[in-house]
Amino acid sequence: MKARLDGVFVRLGSEGRSLYDQSGYGRPEEGGLRLSPEEACYLLSRKRIEIPGYDFDRLSAYFAKNPEFLRTFLVYRDLRERGYAVQTGPQDFRVFRRGHKPGSGQSQYMVRVLSERDVVDFSLLIKETTSSSHMRKQHVLAIVDDESELTYYEIKVQNLPAAAPSEPLPPLKGLLVGKSAFVRPSEDERNYLASFGIALDEERLILSPLEIIYLARAGVLTLSNEEGEVPQDRFFQIVADQDTELEQKVTVYTNLRREGFIPRTGYKFGHHFRVYSGLKPHSEMLVHAIAAGEKVPMSSISRSVRLAHSVKKKMLFAAQGSMGIQYVEFARIKL
Repeated sequence: MKARLDGVFVRLGSEGRSLYDQSGYGRPEEGGLRLSPEEACYLLSRKRIEIPGYDFDRLSAYFAKNPEFLRTFLVYRDLRERGYAVQTGPQDFRVFRRGHKPGSGQSQYMVRVLSERDVVDFSLLIKETTSSSHMRKQHVLAIVDDESELTYYEIKVQNLPAAAPSEPLPPLKGLLVGKSAFVRPSEDERNYLASFGIALDEERLILSPLEIIYLARAGVLTLSNEEGEVPQDRFFQIVADQDTELEQKVTVYTNLRREGFIPRTGYKFGHHFRVYSGLKPHSEMLVHAIAAGEKVPMSSISRSVRLAHSVKKKMLFAAQGSMGIQYVEFARIKL
């Protein structure tokens, strides 16, 4: 089937309409069919079309003036060879359910293509994922690594699952010891504080900096040292001087507590928090706080997701923005 190169597209005459009708290739237009670069190269490689003066190598080099072309082609080819009909847009690709095609079927995935060296802009990711969700589609990131291998992640912007209701806390007095605090709760008070602190001995609990800040701001904890009462703002500044991520961690920690969750340090997992719902004995999520406007390398996200899956936990990024805190889950999938 003869085709011609026309700028950033390849066009076929009226005979090309059969490719659309049978397999969902291209976009019908007056007098024929318009193919995207990825579609044209794929069909040329499969010897379904001919373009005078161009073989697959030369056509690929022509379209590679767009530096993202090769990776989008690799994803397009992979999806096609998995049995999906694929069209460009409104992200990079719209992928139809197996057995469905444009004009007579339903799409299932919206796919955005990135390389392992890209950074993820969470504000943009949330916008695109929400758009896909409104269209009742699954949002997928297709990552192309430096060896041209592909990994797919399903992205969800979600509310947190149900957690156990939290109990009101009794007033406490804390003695500052460095950036931690000793509290000496009564036996009854210990029951209320079961999700806070670590027991130093039978009388004392050690509270972490985040626990101190949360409880002080909630009006539950009064801080003091050998010189007298310590204002909570002063303590916050002491900690912030050595922790550049403190503000975003406090914001997410507070949100998790208000939703009934129990956040503990996620240091051993390389993240800000491991999170318990109180409904199970083990933590169910790893949560990393993302400041407004922060961008995260895809390579870091990949490590995070693989680790979370290996310990059977969900990987959530708590992104802060104009809509408050939105929890973004990354999960590896096989299409």
